[in-house]
Amino acid sequence: MTAPLRRWMTPVVAVFAAFAVFAGPLPAMATPTPPRPAEHDDDPPMLNDLIESANRDFSKAKNQLEKSKKRQLKLDVELRRAQADLDALTPQVAKIATQSYRTGRVGAIAMLLQSSAPDSFMDRASALDELNLVNDKKLGEINAVKERADQAKIASDAEVREQQKLTNDMARKKTEAEKSLRLVGGESLTGGLVAATSPVARVAPNRASDGSWKPESCNQNDPTTSGCITPRTLHMYKEVKRAGFNRFVGCWRPGDKFEHPKGRACDWSLQNSGFSPWHNNDTRIYGNNLAAFLVRNADRLGIYYVIWNRQIWFPTENRWRSYSGPSNHTDHVHVSLL
Repeated sequence: MTAPLRRWMTPVVAVFAAFAVFAGPLPAMATPTPPRPAEHDDDPPMLNDLIESANRDFSKAKNQLEKSKKRQLKLDVELRRAQADLDALTPQVAKIATQSYRTGRVGAIAMLLQSSAPDSFMDRASALDELNLVNDKKLGEINAVKERADQAKIASDAEVREQQKLTNDMARKKTEAEKSLRLVGGESLTGGLVAATSPVARVAPNRASDGSWKPESCNQNDPTTSGCITPRTLHMYKEVKRAGFNRFVGCWRPGDKFEHPKGRACDWSLQNSGFSPWHNNDTRIYGNNLAAFLVRNADRLGIYYVIWNRQIWFPTENRWRSYSGPSNHTDHVHVSLL
């Protein structure tokens, strides 16, 4: 037996007195769309890449929104100018409308018949014709300007709404990515080197109708040792393997008062055999993704707590915090089941 294996098999003494204060039902954990297993070539993107991309898209959308608002301001100015021209023409239009109302359809003829001399008649006819032409032309021009401004403003308003929606979507994606990163330990634990999604685990059997997990006895053969594990632990073991995490793992061991001797815990190594602290991106990402899988599926698997890379996570707290014990857990991911 190698030294790392002997070290894993020796009793581990840790102070877990504070664990008793954590009680209450497990919160429902959102489960993302399952990607391929962790070690395939088409792995999901890293969360830090998604956050960077979301920030870039957010800045782009915000810049487009500002440009759209500037275009809208110009269109509003054009609209106000058109309205001012219409307001200036209103008295002339009103005068013509009043005259038409008073005299009926022959209003123009009546206006011309008021002339006392041929010259006056011709002057009035010419003036009336010119006024109508000017008014028609002016009204046509102003209406055309107003129509263009109205249509442009409608288009601009729609553009602004779309850009605002885009900005809100980018902000939401950024927030969701940051929240997802916090769930799996944040930059301090993962360095951002963690998959954005994890496979969805199948729900463990023997769950009560109220969502609680009933105690189980250590009555299943441990695939990793000659000892025993609980049905729930065996289910977790199979689901982690199914998710693609196939490096060395050890579950049952005697000698302490915690979960390993009860068949309710497993230590997932970063190596293919034995235990050694993470020392490159491969081993760190493997540990990050394995811990992320367990945390994201905690409610489905009945997980008690997870320890990885000097930090510990409880479903009842739903956050990572500093952990210190006989092992700093930089060489494996520990998971305990209820």
